[in-house]
Amino acid sequence: MEIIFENKSCVVVNKASGESAEPLPPGSGMIDLPRLLAERPGVFFAVHRLDVPVSGCVLFAKNRKALSFLGRAFAEHSAGADNGVKKIYWAVVETPEGEIPRDGEYVHWIGSGGKSKSKAFNSEGPGLKRAVLRCRAAGRGERYLFLEIEPLTGRRHQIRAQLAALGLHIKGDLKYGAKRSDPGGGIHLHARSLSFPDPIGRGLITAAAPPPTGPEGSPDRLWRAFEECGP
Repeated sequence: MEIIFENKSCVVVNKASGESAEPLPPGSGMIDLPRLLAERPGVFFAVHRLDVPVSGCVLFAKNRKALSFLGRAFAEHSAGADNGVKKIYWAVVETPEGEIPRDGEYVHWIGSGGKSKSKAFNSEGPGLKRAVLRCRAAGRGERYLFLEIEPLTGRRHQIRAQLAALGLHIKGDLKYGAKRSDPGGGIHLHARSLSFPDPIGRGLITAAAPPPTGPEGSPDRLWRAFEECGP
C-alpha cells in the first residue's frame, strides 16, 4: 500500500489495479484497502469510488467529520460546483479505426448497460444521468493514444463508458470493447492526480500518483511513454 499524502483528517493512497477501495467480505480473495488501512491507528472511510481494475489516487477520511465535509465537496463538484475538487486521469486507448475525436468537453447521458456495465447515450432519457468529461490527447504511439481526462461529474464507470461511446477503448478493458486483456486483469486507466479542499481549512490539497509498473517492478513501457509526453 503506497500512501502519497496524509494529514490529521485524510489520507490518499495510490491504489494498485486489482485492489478494492471498498470493504470486501472475508474470503473474497482480493485485497481491499480498508482492511490494510485498519492495520494503522484510527478508522478510515472511503470518500469516493475507484473501479477495481483502475489504479491511482483514492481518498480516505480519518473521521466522520472529515468524511461528511469531503463527501459533500465531491457531491457538489459532481453537480457542477467549482469548489476545488479536481480529478485527472491518464488513459491509454487503442487507436480507433475511424476519426479520432477532437480535444474538448463531451456530454453524454449514462444508464445501465447490463451485466455490471454502464452505457453512455447521446441524448436524455428515462433513468439516465448527465455525464461530462474533458479529454485531451497528450500523445500517441504506433498503436495507442495517450489521453488526459478530467471527469466533471461522478457517474459509475463514467470514463470507460463515455470513451467507448466515442469509439475509444482503454487498453485491457474487455468489458468496454478492448480487443484483448492486460496481464493480471487490469486496464490502462490511472487516476493520476486528485485535488480537494482540506477538511481542516488549510487550502487545497493536491496529490499525484505515479503510474503502475510492469511485472516485478519493471517499467511499463506505455506508461513510461505517456510520462515522456510531458504535461
